[in-house]
Amino acid sequence: MILTIDGPAGSGKSSTARAVARRLGFRHLDSGAFYRALTLAVLEAGLQPETWEGLDGPGLDALDVAGRPGPDGFRLFIGTRDVTDALRDDRVNRHVSSIARVPAVRRWLLDRLRDAGRGVDLVADGRDMGTVVFPDADVKVYLVADPNERARRRLAERGIEQPDRAAIESEAARLQDRDRADSERPVAPLRRAAGAVEIDTTDLTFGAQVEAIVELVRSRRD
Repeated sequence: MILTIDGPAGSGKSSTARAVARRLGFRHLDSGAFYRALTLAVLEAGLQPETWEGLDGPGLDALDVAGRPGPDGFRLFIGTRDVTDALRDDRVNRHVSSIARVPAVRRWLLDRLRDAGRGVDLVADGRDMGTVVFPDADVKVYLVADPNERARRRLAERGIEQPDRAAIESEAARLQDRDRADSERPVAPLRRAAGAVEIDTTDLTFGAQVEAIVELVRSRRD
């Protein structure tokens, strides 16, 4: 069984998907981690932004990025180095959206993401899981949240638990710029998949949003 969870940055996709997968005994696929690993590899290889549109399959192969199954999800590697815990670096945050817009990158990752879902019960989160990667998924969810709430969550991830108003507004503006870029890109734009259940997490506790999705999956299985 495949469950997809899509939505804009900071809507709670990855943390929710991870918890839902754990509750259901599914494997978790964080597609954003794959894009982030590629971004890190491109930056470490010294490839300049003006050259990224020229990336192709052989060039991406040479970066030696791979996702390998872990205890309940996937670990990301560049060569033999596990980079999973380095993927929220500010430098990666600044460039991942640009890398994700490159058609060759999306084509290169498409088969790898689909391969990750073969033969297992999967919770896949991202921006085009239900529209492009797994269009025939059994259950599709689209998470949304107020921009300021999304900003608070992103800042909390960085250890800023009580941000001031200026920090929240700045981060919210950055997230909305990211939303705009993701929604307007010509390849696999961010949008709600047909048949997806939209859940607004603005006023939900983390436990409540996890429970809502778990119950949705169980109702579809019965």
